[in-house]
Amino acid sequence: MELRQLHYLTVIAEEENLGRAAKRLFVSQPALSYALKSLESELGVRLFDRHAGGVSATAAGHDVIAEALLTVRQSERVSAAAERHVRGETGVLRVGFEASGAGELTTRARAEFSRRHPGVRVAPKRYDWGQEADALRDGLTDVAFVWLPNDLTGLHSELVHTEPRVVGLPSGHALAARSGVSVLEVGDEPLLWTQRAPREWVDWWAVNPRPDGSSPRWGPTNDNVEEMLEQVAEGAAICFAPLSMARYYARPDLSWVPLTDVEPLRVVLAWPEEGDNALVRGFAGVVRELSASEPGALTKRPETATGPV
Repeated sequence: MELRQLHYLTVIAEEENLGRAAKRLFVSQPALSYALKSLESELGVRLFDRHAGGVSATAAGHDVIAEALLTVRQSERVSAAAERHVRGETGVLRVGFEASGAGELTTRARAEFSRRHPGVRVAPKRYDWGQEADALRDGLTDVAFVWLPNDLTGLHSELVHTEPRVVGLPSGHALAARSGVSVLEVGDEPLLWTQRAPREWVDWWAVNPRPDGSSPRWGPTNDNVEEMLEQVAEGAAICFAPLSMARYYARPDLSWVPLTDVEPLRVVLAWPEEGDNALVRGFAGVVRELSASEPGALTKRPETATGPV
């Protein structure tokens, strides 16, 4: 007994006519008739009654056809499972991000990718200040939303998101009710910073030097978002952050005010050059689609970079 014969059997049962079944199966009618007779001989029962209008299943045929249909469907599931592996559409995709990542694009991309690839588990991997690129190079994550500036050596990257920066203030601060402030207006405020990120990263976020050539007034250090916001809320210092962080980390004891004269945050989607596979390419495709539909989306093709940025 061959799977091919069982498939023939199910099609004959659906068509109830050997001629139509043969056309659907792309075989000749004599070949199909011979295959059916061989199967009946092997099983020892007549599966169909022949008549002028075609064929109809016997009592034994009904039972055998039902089991054959289950077998054929299961074989299709076996093939589909193998094909998912061939296409890389099974397993786990680790998606790295920092703080609020690329805003809503981060969550939307993971959700849409999961919808399109139900056999893949998307595992979010959160990293602290400037560590996403190193995590990619160290094999800790497969693809990541990387905040610039960052060292992109050995990585493929595409610019997928930009957003304004804001200043985080304690809610009772004199500037908390403003609709926007210049970076020079907060020059005397102690600014939170981190020792865990490269100096280039720290200086960019601190806007160092300032437009007038001055340097920030350095305040306390922190190792992660939670520590930073706690110190802002207690009035120890202020912080600079992307607009999405203001939305994702809203607190009644914090106020977020747009910075009017600093360049926006740029976010790239990056992955190791040697880690290009079907899952990563599929996720990148989803991100491109969603990025193109974002308000204020880039009108040119995504930037690519392979070195320090």
